[in-house]
Amino acid sequence: MIRAAQLVERVPMVWVLVGLLFISSGLYLGFDYSMSFVYMIVGLFCFAFGIALFGLRLSERPRTPTRTRLSPNFISAGASDVNPAPKTVTE
Repeated sequence: MIRAAQLVERVPMVWVLVGLLFISSGLYLGFDYSMSFVYMIVGLFCFAFGIALFGLRLSERPRTPTRTRLSPNFISAGASDVNPAPKTVTE
């Protein structure tokens, strides 16, 4: 079963694919057909809308995943150990 989050992530790709299909059908019909320009304009709009949605989705996504984000009060005990310098031999 597809969850809503998976569906929302695929929406920009669907708009881009629909735009490419409109553009390709406009090119297939040729410029002699009067509606081919409408297909091309609708295809360019769908393609641009899909790219814009993809960009907006990336800008709204948090930089780090929530499961790896640490609270500001977290103190790591493992990474705070300081190793002593090795002893040098002096004669």
